Amino acid sequence: MTLVEWSELVRAELELAGTDPLQKPDVDRILDLARDAAHSVARPAAPLTTYLLGVAVGRGADPQAAAAALSRLALAQGEEPPQGQEN
Repeated sequence: MTLVEWSELVRAELELAGTDPLQKPDVDRILDLARDAAHSVARPAAPLTTYLLGVAVGRGADPQAAAAALSRLALAQGEEPPQGQEN
């Protein structure tokens, strides 16, 4: 089963009729954001960040713009030195 097929099963289970189905570029965008959050912030940040992206999109945010902004935010965290350490 592909992730696109999985997303269709999830949409059906959650009765999200009337919403556009996810396409492969949508799935890739979400996975890229999850990767950025997991690697630059902490592993548990991945599901949390993608959930919050979904909330934002549900409230009308542009999916591409919101995902790009969150990826930039996560990647910026990975560039900061750990707390208690200075350059």
